[in-house]
Amino acid sequence: MNRKTLVLPAVVGLLAPVLAACGSTDSGAGGKGAIVVGTTDQVVASKENPAPLDPAVAYDAGVWNVLRQTVQTLTTVPNGGGEPVPEAARSCTFTDTANESYRCTLRAGLTFADGTPVTAEDVKHSIQRVIDIDADSGPVGLLANIDMIETKGEDQVIFHLNTPDATFPYKLATPAAGIVPKADYPAKTARAGFQVDGSGPYTMKPEVENGRVAKIAFEKNPSYKGELKVLNDKVEMDLFPDAEAMGKALDEDKIHLMTRAMSPEQAQDMLVEPKEGIDLTELPGLAISYLGFNTKDPVVDKPVRQAMAQIIDRGQIAGKVYGTTAEPLYSLIPSSIAGHTNAFFNKYGEPSTAKAAAILRAAGIDTPVKFTLHYTNDHYGPATAAEFKAIQQQLNKSGLFDVSVQGKEWSKYRPEQKRGDYAAYGMGWFPDFPDPDNYTAPFLDANNFLNSPYRSREAEKVLIPQSRREADRTAASATYEKLQDIVATDVPVLPIWQGKQYVASRDGIAGVERSVSATSELQLWELNRPSA
Repeated sequence: MNRKTLVLPAVVGLLAPVLAACGSTDSGAGGKGAIVVGTTDQVVASKENPAPLDPAVAYDAGVWNVLRQTVQTLTTVPNGGGEPVPEAARSCTFTDTANESYRCTLRAGLTFADGTPVTAEDVKHSIQRVIDIDADSGPVGLLANIDMIETKGEDQVIFHLNTPDATFPYKLATPAAGIVPKADYPAKTARAGFQVDGSGPYTMKPEVENGRVAKIAFEKNPSYKGELKVLNDKVEMDLFPDAEAMGKALDEDKIHLMTRAMSPEQAQDMLVEPKEGIDLTELPGLAISYLGFNTKDPVVDKPVRQAMAQIIDRGQIAGKVYGTTAEPLYSLIPSSIAGHTNAFFNKYGEPSTAKAAAILRAAGIDTPVKFTLHYTNDHYGPATAAEFKAIQQQLNKSGLFDVSVQGKEWSKYRPEQKRGDYAAYGMGWFPDFPDPDNYTAPFLDANNFLNSPYRSREAEKVLIPQSRREADRTAASATYEKLQDIVATDVPVLPIWQGKQYVASRDGIAGVERSVSATSELQLWELNRPSA
């Protein structure tokens, strides 16, 4: 899960309500007390993952939404994009021209919520433990190029990198680099349970039912010192099993906001027929959906993947399944990120069964090619099943494929996918920061997010390191063009669509247009009730 000056034109100016309706509600959803936010994100403890809220383990958009409110990072990215600015730090900078040594100095008087001072040793401990724990499916890849962490005195931390990386300040702005108290978080093991302790804008108190978080109460941290302006005293997060239940709670005035993830039908209904007392706000989104492959499985050999890229009609899937909430994507890098090219369209053009048949015929592959396309049925929203049914229908209609689809809950799906049990599978990506690096390296670099066996020496050894040497990110565009062409040719992943975001809110709540970042992270401190 991923910021720079280069994305400002794509973000600034888009944060605007698309609908407004009349009405007022102060009596329900906590009245004048807490602002109540609904989400379908799930925070679950299991035998496989007993520590879902430990920053060393958590690498999921829903869990990061909790960490964002409670732990501080050395840097943060301004709302709307741009270069990172100090947050827990009062200053951060590269100290060499090669972008291999990065120094941060902490703010004076910085403390955790319980009053304990935050020291450079806490910072070192917090980030080193992510590397040492090296959690399966965790965020360690974001910090993998740290060679050594050095401290000087109580307030200085120096990161020595093993390769140049101009994107490192962005990585330090992610919850993977969240600062936690050394006394409460073991160095070599994850901290089990649902409590999070930090120096962020809020303290948190979870309400747990059957190993699953049902509600979280966030209270303004009076000790917080940082870049963020906290505009409320209390926010409650209600976690719903599905979008339908969340929508019902909004209609009944039990919550003030409906956020991740509204269904496409809910957004479309509100666009067509606004509800009294409820506003619908469209926000820029950088999430993408794609197919992944176990490239060692011969059933999805390279010509098969290319034939799928030639057949799948992304426009039809986006329009039929997601309506106005998604648009077709022809690269891993979304169109709103500088460096994007329509690499897949440039290579394959319009969907064509004849061209796909020619690819398979030239490779001597018998048809129909038979395999199961897997997807998770409880992680990316209510429309996922319909999306994969549409992909199945397109492939099978060609006569070149005999594809079945199978959905499974995320807790089982993700371990099986990483283990290589699936020949073909669906995934989504919520960027950690909106830079092209975060749409390429996690899929093409060593220790990639998917645990894919695919390797491109040119991508891994030449192009990715080359792109990270460019402090001016726009100067790396030519390198990213080459990376996108490699993906379109080899098809280790197959992009399908990029999404928009919608938030529904009851009248009387301000800051909604700033409450969700382009990377789908909740910024609850932006919410407030304006005075009469």
